[in-house]
Parts: sequence; C-alpha cells; structure tokens
Amino acid sequence: MFESVAALLAEHEDLQTQLSDPAVHADAGRARKINRRYAELSQIKSAHEHWVSAADDLEAARELAKDDESFAAEVPALEEKLASAQEKLRRLLIPRDPDDGRDVIMEIKGGEGGAESALFASDLLRMYLHYAESKGWKTEILDSTESDLGGYKGVQLAIKSNSTDPSQGVWAHLKYEGGVHRVQRVPVTESQGRIHTSTTGVLVFPEVDEPEEVEINQNDLKIDVYRSSGPGGQSVNTTDSAVRITHLPTGIVVSMQNEKSQLQNREAGMRVLRARILARQQEEQAELDSAARKSQIRTMDRSERIRTYNFPENRIADHRTGFKAYNLDSVMDGALDAVIESCIQFDEEARIAELGGDA
Repeated sequence: MFESVAALLAEHEDLQTQLSDPAVHADAGRARKINRRYAELSQIKSAHEHWVSAADDLEAARELAKDDESFAAEVPALEEKLASAQEKLRRLLIPRDPDDGRDVIMEIKGGEGGAESALFASDLLRMYLHYAESKGWKTEILDSTESDLGGYKGVQLAIKSNSTDPSQGVWAHLKYEGGVHRVQRVPVTESQGRIHTSTTGVLVFPEVDEPEEVEINQNDLKIDVYRSSGPGGQSVNTTDSAVRITHLPTGIVVSMQNEKSQLQNREAGMRVLRARILARQQEEQAELDSAARKSQIRTMDRSERIRTYNFPENRIADHRTGFKAYNLDSVMDGALDAVIESCIQFDEEARIAELGGDA
C-alpha cells in the first residue's frame, strides 16, 4: 500500500545532506524550499517508523499468544494502534499542495449590502487577525479603503508564518477562505429591527517567496501616482503618494495608498501584483490539466457563496463541507479551527477518492 515510502525516505536523506552544505543556505530561496520539503518528509518518516513499530509489536504479540494466552489480551489494542498509525501515514502520503508552506495575501472587499457589507468586511478582518494571532502568525495591512460608517470598502492583508512545516503553513489553512461570505443580521442602519442579508468577498493568494519567481517586465507596467483619500473623499495626504500599478499583459490592477511614501506603496503594490500573477498562472495551468487542481473545494470561482454567518441564530455554516455550528460569536473572535479543519478533511477525503483509496 505504501510503495512510494522508500523513495520518499531516500529523498529525505538526500535533503538532509543538502541542508548540511553551507552553499545551500547562501541562497535563501533555495534553502526555504528545501526546508519546507524536508519538514514535510520528516513527518512521513516519523509516521512510517511508528507504523513499522506498531506492525512489529502486533506480530510479536500474536506469536507470543500462541504459547501464552495472556498476550492475546494485548492484541486488540495493538491492532487499533496499527490501524491508527496506518491511517496517519496514508493521509500524509496524499500529494500535498506545493504552495501549502507559502504565506498569503488576502483581500477582503465589500459586496452586496452597501454600508452593512463594508462593516462586515471589517468584522472579517478582525476575525482573521485574531485567528492569525492564535497561530502565532504575523500580519500586515498593506492597504485599506474605509467606508463612511467605519467599515472597509476593501482591505489587503499579508499574513506570514515562521514555520517550515507545510502542514502548518498559512496557505495550507487559509486557501479555503476565498469566495463570497454571506452575513444575516440586523444592520446598525436598520431602524425597524429587520434582518438583512449582505455579502462580502474574500480573495486569497499565495505570496511569492522571491521576486524572481514571477518575471515581470518593467515595460509591461503602467504606473500612475495620485493623492490618497479617505472616507467621503477627504484628502488624507497632501502629496501624490498613492500608486496604481497596471500589468498590461493581464490587465491586473493594484492600487496602494496606505503609506505616506510613494516608494513604500509601490513595493507593497508589487507584492500584491506578483501574488495575483502567480495565482493567474496557476489557474490557467489548472484549466489545462484538471489533475493539477490543488484543492477540491478551493474554487477558482470567486463568485461562489462559501459560508453563511447568521447572527440571530449564532450560527455559522460552510456550504461546501456541510459544517454547521452555533458558536458564531467565538468564530468571529478568531476561533476558526473547527471550520477550517472541516475544509482540510473534506479536501483530503476528495484526494483519497481521486487516488482510488490508495495513497
């Protein structure tokens, strides 16, 4: 069942040798990729050792039970231990999304519902900030456009992890968040106490590790500068520091105005642009080869409604996995683990089914 393990263990040993070479660490990008793969294979190596050990223990108990019945009592527990070790190894052998160890850039945008949608965008931002904090991740707001009532018409957020373990990567967890998030509640602007339904869009992109990963010809960029403005159109800056970058070949447009420095806004804009171009390239490849899809539930359709947040019932529901819980207040405070875990498990089951049940 685990024919591929031998090759993976050999790769793990080879990577261990490479990591002992100082020349590897002179190239930060190469070292980062090797460390991620090494961390992933280290989990497989450990799981394989536990599986082999459990199999040996069970075989020994069965042999001893032939001469001494007291050992027979140990067999059921050892069988359960072996089954558990086997399932863990099987799941680790499911081909992993190569981007799982990457950091992400997230965009939260107001949708249907006007002011209420912008307010919910602010709530989602707070939710993701708290979730990131619980994971020990670092966050940085790259750009934001506030609404008149204090919400966000749009906000762009970078989230970074220090872990080299792909299974603990930011993308491994947040790639499922892209799509339309629907909220049902009584808006602050509603005087009659009626429940309204609004939507807010979330886009998630894996961040490019090194600028060289995505080649951008400077001649393909159209860069405009303008004066930053805040809610209601009032000027918040007296210099033309805001930057709008248009990538002519793809038509992708990125605008940044948070920083007072034109250079800082341009650097932040290029980070987002690279991430969007990488995502575009991956989408095009996935369309050419369906087997290259990295997730069964990470839709490429940004208009898909993925989740509903019902405040009167304190209910959260994920429409892709069937997950439902009545702890919305905790979720909005960042307790997203159960929701995201349901997505990860759903995705793993789909991958196993796609492999015919054999990892």
